[in-house]
Amino acid sequence: MIKLPPLPYAYEALEPTVSATTMRTHHDKHHAKYVDVTNQLAAEKGLEGRSLEEIIAEAESRGERKLFNNAAQSWNHAFFWTCMTPDRRDPSGELLRLAQEAFGGLDELRARFVQVGADHFASGWVWLALDGGRLAVVDTHDGGTLAHQAQTPLLVCDVWEHAYYLDYKQDRKTFLERWFDTVANWQFAETQLAAAQGGGEAWRFERAA
Repeated sequence: MIKLPPLPYAYEALEPTVSATTMRTHHDKHHAKYVDVTNQLAAEKGLEGRSLEEIIAEAESRGERKLFNNAAQSWNHAFFWTCMTPDRRDPSGELLRLAQEAFGGLDELRARFVQVGADHFASGWVWLALDGGRLAVVDTHDGGTLAHQAQTPLLVCDVWEHAYYLDYKQDRKTFLERWFDTVANWQFAETQLAAAQGGGEAWRFERAA
């Protein structure tokens, strides 16, 4: 089985960008439900004991949409918590060089990330990824994930309404702007980039003990 990972910081650590109320609801209710349903369905489908990444890939190959959506959402949310930090610093080094190459600089990357996320229709995710050696901003719908794709995810922001509605109502664009400016975990993104370039292991969802 898989387990709900704890937040890597206190519920209130990301305030005022993300409130403690939102974090408690998002993590303790939404994420926990995805994990519970994933464990239930994985057991029914004979996938108990598999890693979450393996469950996602197998569910997709079998066309098991309910299992795929819940497993992918379990993975996406765990990755999302890691993509935020109360101790944000600007990107540097290779990541900044690639941002310049792909977008013209960090400001242009920010504009693209916010635009893609704000323009995304309905529920989903906006990702910064390494795709064929080049940075790209992509979005996925509903439970869509980069957990098992050729692209390496560096950062993701949740654009389901439950991620921001308590704090921003319908103003997703302001949420994305503040998220990028204040809590995006660029140190983690740099670790993911290094892994994609052969410098260590990329992030994976931890199995239950």
